[in-house]
Amino acid sequence: MLTEQLDWEKTDGMMPAIVQHAVSGEVLMLGYMNKEALEKTEATGKVTFYSRTKQRLWTKGETSGNVLNVVSITPDCDNDTLLVLVNPIGPTCHKGTTSCFGETGHQWLFLYQLEQLLAERKHADPESSYTAKLYASGTKRIAQKVGEEGVETALAATVNDRFELKNEASDLMYHLLVLLQDQGLDLGEVIDNLKSRH
Repeated sequence: MLTEQLDWEKTDGMMPAIVQHAVSGEVLMLGYMNKEALEKTEATGKVTFYSRTKQRLWTKGETSGNVLNVVSITPDCDNDTLLVLVNPIGPTCHKGTTSCFGETGHQWLFLYQLEQLLAERKHADPESSYTAKLYASGTKRIAQKVGEEGVETALAATVNDRFELKNEASDLMYHLLVLLQDQGLDLGEVIDNLKSRH
């Protein structure tokens, strides 16, 4: 069990826990866990801290619903700090920002946010957005759009048109994300697959 390998004595029973977005890598917040908080986090899969101001266990999102779903928990080399990788539901900060450190502008985060938006549109009224209409048209049409955008991206590159290449690559990525959502795959799975190949 993780609690047994940690150096609780060095941290006076309060382990710093750095919370990082599992997909984008953005640092979301810093909290503190005692043994009970860590055990609850491991048991529930939701990040729980020991609130030093409330003097009690506090599961992130217990009132707002903006929970942090645990992907992994890793101690540092000295066993006195934790790195908690999460998939957040909603903003992490009580001020409504993605990170308690403000909007850091991490570019990869946008892809995750876009993916979340596309997931929301999956069951929307087809008349309400292009994305919802695309989902309603079915997998074959979405796949066709990915193919079309892929060809247009390649053609823009062959004529060295950087402006069009940027636009077509954006269209390709958008349609690919829609196709992945249509098939029940998320970007994290694709990234994991890429990492396993290299």
